[in-house]
Amino acid sequence: MFGGLIRRFFGRRPSPAEARLADARALMEDPDSAAKGFADLAVLAREGVTEAQFLVGQAYLNGMGVPPNLVEGVRWTRRAARKGWTKAAFVLATLYLHGLPPEAEEGHEQGPSVFDDVRPPPDQKPDPDFIKAAHWAKIAAEQGNADGQALYGYVLSAGPETIRNTTEGLRWYQKAAAAGCAQGHLGLGLAALGSAKTHDDYAKAAKELKQAADKGLGTALYLLGVMSERGTGVPQDDAVAMQYYEQAAEKKIRGAQAKYGLGLMAGRGVARNTARGETWLRRAALAGDAEAAAILGDMYGRGGDLPPNYAEAISWYRFASDHGHAAASHTLGTLYQAGVGVPKDPEAAEHWFRVAAEQGNKEAVADLGNLSLRGQMSSEISQDVMKAYRASAEKGDLLAAFNFGVCLAQGVGTEQNEEEALQWLRKAAEKVVNAQYWYGHMLLKGRGAEQNPEEGRVWIQKAAEAGMAEAEAAYADLLVQGIGGPRDHTAALEFYKKAAEAGQIPAMFSVGALYGGGHDIPENRALAREWFQKAAEHGNPAAQLMMGRYLANGLGGERDLDGASVWYRKAEAQNIIQASAELSALNALRKAEQMPVEG
Repeated sequence: MFGGLIRRFFGRRPSPAEARLADARALMEDPDSAAKGFADLAVLAREGVTEAQFLVGQAYLNGMGVPPNLVEGVRWTRRAARKGWTKAAFVLATLYLHGLPPEAEEGHEQGPSVFDDVRPPPDQKPDPDFIKAAHWAKIAAEQGNADGQALYGYVLSAGPETIRNTTEGLRWYQKAAAAGCAQGHLGLGLAALGSAKTHDDYAKAAKELKQAADKGLGTALYLLGVMSERGTGVPQDDAVAMQYYEQAAEKKIRGAQAKYGLGLMAGRGVARNTARGETWLRRAALAGDAEAAAILGDMYGRGGDLPPNYAEAISWYRFASDHGHAAASHTLGTLYQAGVGVPKDPEAAEHWFRVAAEQGNKEAVADLGNLSLRGQMSSEISQDVMKAYRASAEKGDLLAAFNFGVCLAQGVGTEQNEEEALQWLRKAAEKVVNAQYWYGHMLLKGRGAEQNPEEGRVWIQKAAEAGMAEAEAAYADLLVQGIGGPRDHTAALEFYKKAAEAGQIPAMFSVGALYGGGHDIPENRALAREWFQKAAEHGNPAAQLMMGRYLANGLGGERDLDGASVWYRKAEAQNIIQASAELSALNALRKAEQMPVEG
């Protein structure tokens, strides 16, 4: 009687097991006594106390009071979940969603020792098991666990077709959000983003994400940063975006780390700080963000915000390439090809171009073709490249059709076949500027078909008008000579200038020649001299000869016999016969001028 009254006024007396459990939990909170706490929990777990089984699983999963052991953690969590412990069901669903190694599966014959590291290697990460995740998430959700409801909503929304049910997933997200679960609000926000079409739709998504962000959810903070940066559903505000990115970055959201780092580097929405910006980009890269690694490579390779450091640039490009960044792989190939920051190495260039091509970079495919054309690839590899070109060309890839056509025309990596080459080049010429030039060039020369200078000129003109420097120079040649159509020296001059400004050295000489006289444009020896000098300084032997003549005779400027001698010698060194003769004549003239006058 009195015992009942005491229990009524003072509550139920804890059972011995509950008291031991409370003591063990208290010990687990202190790192110095966690091992003793775990030992006590293990005894209770073996006695069948459900909460103790769950806590033992947590201890193994998190390495609290015992070395971490995924297999044992899953085993004890599963026991607690099967006995109705809601949190255990949620944790088990999460584990299945992240993927478990075979030895953690139920029924595995022999698990590892508690001292074994059972974490899979990074390149052998197990696939998620949506079916088992859905099973345990549903149990947790139906038992009222808000996190479980959000997780079940995610599995139903993002899982495989066999279990996908977005309507039901949305319902569980709503239940979780109503219970104040941040993940529930995130799920509703993501669902709204996925179907948004109007500003109001995006604003609705932002509202849900804001509630998740206010609870500290990193992904929600990051998404709000993106929306603020773009002005999607919320006012555009770089400063607000950077605030969100910073908060998300602190929570190890690598996309936010990269965005915040870039903002600091550029001083966009935040005070410019290149040192901090580099640090955040580095954090994002080391967390596996390939784009951040590639950006670091660009920054160190080009200099500017950071001191140029090619060794650092190469290291980051390699890191990005290893994480699947095709552009970084292509950049590595370009650096090795040009010998920038690394020794010039055609084999290394080929390797990285191949990696980039396999990762889907079309420029790398073209670069491999160029290596093959220059004979810088082994015949076996060239043949592999040709096979890849043909396969892509037959699927409608016009860039591949161009490369394949050029290789057929040159007999690189395959037998020369100019007729077939012309067919592929004609197909590619519909959209590929380089193909227009090649197709026109072959028609002019009568390669693969009867010579047709009129049609060839039309295609070279197309490429020239599209801005291809080689085509601009070639079309200007046709205009000067009147091949395939009428002469037009005025138009030729303009196309030569365009080609020269793009770095075409022969075009620089041609501009000088047109201004030098004897053509259908006004003579201007001063301009001719300027253009001859540009071409001569780039090593053009004909321009060097002309500079000797212009300086020796004072054409377009002052007479300079010493300068004339220098240019004649340069031209002579490039086997220009006239330069030798004119240099001898100049030397004889100078001697004559230095002789005393008799009288």
